Amino acid sequence: MRMTINIAPSILSADFTKLGEEVAKISKCDHVDYLHLDVMDGNFVPNITIGPDIIKSLRPKSELIFDTHLMINQPENHIEAFANSGSDIITIHYEATTHIDSVLTKIKSFGKKAGISIIPSTNEDVLDYILDKIDLILIMTVNPGFGGQEFLTSQIEKIKKIRKKIDQSGKDILLEIDGGINDQTAKIAIAAGADILVSGSYIFGHNNYQERVNNLIG
Repeated sequence: MRMTINIAPSILSADFTKLGEEVAKISKCDHVDYLHLDVMDGNFVPNITIGPDIIKSLRPKSELIFDTHLMINQPENHIEAFANSGSDIITIHYEATTHIDSVLTKIKSFGKKAGISIIPSTNEDVLDYILDKIDLILIMTVNPGFGGQEFLTSQIEKIKKIRKKIDQSGKDILLEIDGGINDQTAKIAIAAGADILVSGSYIFGHNNYQERVNNLIG
């Protein structure tokens, strides 16, 4: 039974001119145990963001769980770099590689937790054969690539179905939701079965981060 909802602030919406300060500040907030690190390659998604060197530079600034979300093609070529950067969880996209099993195994070989993410158009049943290999499922409730998009209500049933899959499996898999999360959509995602909510612009677009975090958990 889910007891705690946690918030994973996404630094995609932070002020990059003072990123270290932003990370240190958000790390002090209650109900925040994760820091969501969006890595985009300009190929799998249109935008380009950060790489392992930036993550490594942020690691001394925070004791939060570094939740690294690779929105990149052929992630198998970069797992070692992101593992060595200080990531605690490395999440790859189902759609980004042909070799899902081997990439998940590679993540685990570095002592990291392995996550899998699916975009809105991907059916949840693709997860069935890898439930024994993953620690986290990340459901995109926007089309990945940019912050500030609106939550896609079409994904609510998918969240519910995946929650059911996890519960029936009996495995300790976290269900994370990313995209358009604010004080209203957070309630929808939690009701559908979320464990972790990723939120960027809603939190970082306001001066009082703790207040925004509190709004998300209701």
